[in-house]
Amino acid sequence: MSYRSHILDSPIEYLKGIGPKRGESFKKELEVFTFGDLLAHFPFRYVDKTQLYRIADISPDTPHVQLRGVITNIQTAGAQRTTRLTASFSDGTGIMDLTWFKGISYMKSYLKTNTEYLVYGKPRMFRNQFSISHPDIELVEDKKMQFENRLEAVYPSTEKLKNKGLDSRGIHKAMKMLFEKITPRDVTENLPPSLIQNYQLMGRWDALKNIHLPENEQLIQQAQFRLKFEDFFFIQMRMLQSKVQRMDKYKGYLFPELGEYFLGFFNTRLPFELTNAQKRVLREIRRDTLSGRHMNRLLQGDVGSGKTIVALMTCLMAIDSGFQACIMAPTEILAQQHYEGIGKMLGDIGVSIDLLVGSIKGKKLRRNIHEKLELGMTDILIGTHALIEDTVKFKNLGMVVIDEQHRFGVAQRARLWAKNVQPPHILVMTATPIPRTLAMTVYGDLEVSVIDELPPGRKAIKTFHFFDSKRLQLFQFMRDEIAKGRQVYIVYPLIGESETLDYKNLEDGYESISRAFPLPEYKVSIVHGQMHSSDKDFEMQRFKEGETQILVATTVIEVGVDVPNASVMVIESAERFGLAQLHQLRGRVGRGGEQSYCILMTGYKLSSEARTRMNTMVETTDGFKIAEVDMKLRGPGDLRGTQQSGILNMKLADITKDSKILYIARDAASEIVQEDPHLEKPENHSLKRYLKAMESDTRMEWGRIS
Repeated sequence: MSYRSHILDSPIEYLKGIGPKRGESFKKELEVFTFGDLLAHFPFRYVDKTQLYRIADISPDTPHVQLRGVITNIQTAGAQRTTRLTASFSDGTGIMDLTWFKGISYMKSYLKTNTEYLVYGKPRMFRNQFSISHPDIELVEDKKMQFENRLEAVYPSTEKLKNKGLDSRGIHKAMKMLFEKITPRDVTENLPPSLIQNYQLMGRWDALKNIHLPENEQLIQQAQFRLKFEDFFFIQMRMLQSKVQRMDKYKGYLFPELGEYFLGFFNTRLPFELTNAQKRVLREIRRDTLSGRHMNRLLQGDVGSGKTIVALMTCLMAIDSGFQACIMAPTEILAQQHYEGIGKMLGDIGVSIDLLVGSIKGKKLRRNIHEKLELGMTDILIGTHALIEDTVKFKNLGMVVIDEQHRFGVAQRARLWAKNVQPPHILVMTATPIPRTLAMTVYGDLEVSVIDELPPGRKAIKTFHFFDSKRLQLFQFMRDEIAKGRQVYIVYPLIGESETLDYKNLEDGYESISRAFPLPEYKVSIVHGQMHSSDKDFEMQRFKEGETQILVATTVIEVGVDVPNASVMVIESAERFGLAQLHQLRGRVGRGGEQSYCILMTGYKLSSEARTRMNTMVETTDGFKIAEVDMKLRGPGDLRGTQQSGILNMKLADITKDSKILYIARDAASEIVQEDPHLEKPENHSLKRYLKAMESDTRMEWGRIS
């Protein structure tokens, strides 16, 4: 949030009770620099202080309680690290102990005998008497504020802040002091009146007052809804405005007709019939290339859903209209695979393809590739990061396809995007399904296409979770599959021994597999990231050509190897992997017509989260369902990485829990942008100013380049 009134821009140390030392702690620990920043430091829960309990009425099942009574005795016990402070507390109906193990010197100076206090905490039974450890405690007399029954906000804090007296209660006191200094005039309303009325939203001042100093539960809910709506609404507005600006600024190349390359490939070279989902996506791309607008489209499709054929046919649309195309992949293996696979599919229809990767040596060879490209003799250039080098110049680049786009940073994509005076159309592809809520939030500037069906003949992969005790059964199952002519992947999370992590490692695994599957009957390959790329490619190639039956590897094979004959994926220490990675690894098998299997091997000791991951993998192969579970487990921050930092800088809303509010905010933002794309109507002027202020706070350039 951005607060622009003069008083809200005041440095935090100027707030009464804060001062320079506490102010410095606020800045370092919570990035609270101003009054406005403090106002945007929201509580994460509330404690109910609307009623008083009596000690005599407390039972073992009693939840948190608020008591009013006096301290009758104070004493310390223990020595050095085991020191504790105990105070006897009485309310006339009984006596209980209050205990502190930290902050003892401060509490000793604060507590006084025969003085009345309010105490709040969770009572626990100890030696047949109730006690409360580290209670919230306030002097009834020391009020400057009258005693009041209330719902009290609980704020996130840190150990360093607590040492400065800025625990949740200290922050709550600072917040009360802030609301004594500011008025409704100091908080500008940033939503149009019609929007507030249509969606029955609480006003901004009232929302902020009731989120921090609520009178009842209903007002808290109304305040939270308003502020969460605001979080989502402005993210959506920024996305949609960015899209409007891009459409205004950048016109898209027209691909007026489908010619000999597209139609020739479709009619004579297509290796299988397209699925309805593939046809739908191609129609969506075709509409973009006929619209005169710049295409910026995200293509989501599970592993093996047929994204590559869509990418190729998209490139052929560009070539038919006299343009060049390029496909950028995150690894040399994947780039090589695209080059070989696409070359094989195209055959001799007259499309010129080149490969440009870092391992291509020799100035003469590279110069030849560069010259052909600049002269327009290369129709499709396939490569890795090598494509974004300054020496790579296209004659007429019209279509850019970026595979596994999340593996490229924004700056890398931007350099490819800037290869032309007029930007080429962009198609970014991912096999990591993105939950709808995250796609709407992080990729709201893009049009989204989804391939949600597998090609005919593909069988769903069967997934099993085995504990280590079933290893002999696993080995027999592998032998049975190899006897059928199939091949097996075995993936490990680590390369060498780890002192801190007790997981199966690759070197030990390779030795045990070699013993269980000895020469000459079986041949085993090994691949990991620390190998020289030529050695790695050699081993990969041996496995791909069927010379070895088992490939022992780390996650380097997560993206890039397409071996239709491989039918078994064994993932050792599967609890060590995230859901998205497990799903990607499973996608390495099931690429042929035979039944394929994924075996998740773990020890018996699993966290509840690890069990959820294993159960999810066993229960479903639907990448979008897996992505939803993954987001709930990990949170959207982890999933989005750092490439779009700032875009999900939400203070209160949570896309995993508040999806209903997100959809409402998205509809509201879409309605405004459709009616007034440049926010020129008088009622939208304040909205426009607020968005402009937000732009100065966060970089916005990423939206142009997917």
